[in-house]
Amino acid sequence: MKEVYNPPTLATKALGMSYGPRRVIHGLDVELPTGKVTAIVGPNGCGKSTLLAGLARLHKPDDGTVLLDGADIQNLPSRKLATQLALLPQEAVAPEGLTVTELIRFGRQPHQGWLRQWSAEDQRVVQHALGAAGLKNLAERPIDALSGGQRQRAWIAMTIAQQTPLLLLDEPTSALDLGHQIEVFELVRHLACDHGRTVVMVLHDLASACRYADHIIAMCDGQIVDQGAPEDVVTPALVRKLYQVECTLLTDPDTGSPLLANVRRAAPEPA
Repeated sequence: MKEVYNPPTLATKALGMSYGPRRVIHGLDVELPTGKVTAIVGPNGCGKSTLLAGLARLHKPDDGTVLLDGADIQNLPSRKLATQLALLPQEAVAPEGLTVTELIRFGRQPHQGWLRQWSAEDQRVVQHALGAAGLKNLAERPIDALSGGQRQRAWIAMTIAQQTPLLLLDEPTSALDLGHQIEVFELVRHLACDHGRTVVMVLHDLASACRYADHIIAMCDGQIVDQGAPEDVVTPALVRKLYQVECTLLTDPDTGSPLLANVRRAAPEPA
């Protein structure tokens, strides 16, 4: 049976965050569109992953709030949060010898308890996750024997089994070749378009963000430069501000999303 979600809202209000003495995030107001794919983009060190950690309650704000359906995320019980929101970090590591099915089963932990042990429903959800990620023929394969794209799909399948309406991904395609990147991005689109999940992913690759995201949050120096649909937000001026490069923007004839062409280093600003 096809599972369709009705995700809660996720937003920030005047969010400020630091690492030690260094202020990383400055007064961010973000409202993520539900049931869509949002990409957070910007140069290294701009605060992308810090914002994602704040959204996942891994990093406590200095000031401001993260709001899940209007409630301060800091006040929610951990088990309840784990049934609403899943985070896949950039460098997820599985124990040696763990199979794909065993990894995916971990996604059911928030649904377990003293009075609720493993059930036929849990098994159904695991099988659904294997199918959604295209991994049924690899169910008993050890994680460390998979290709990069297969391994990343296995981790995403674990979050599918967690059955959260919100999914946060930190650089889900880092270190993957082009073919494996497309595997992951197409799975992410499937989770949003066909199942109504809200997906938020940090990306370095602006071109991929334009192609696969419905909504872009562009960051620089801990602040939001612009946010909205890729075709509304991405301009040559924005690309220069974020990455100090010049480009020509074209329109993808299939998707209508921006395409970056003639990318080159920007001339230095006059003194």
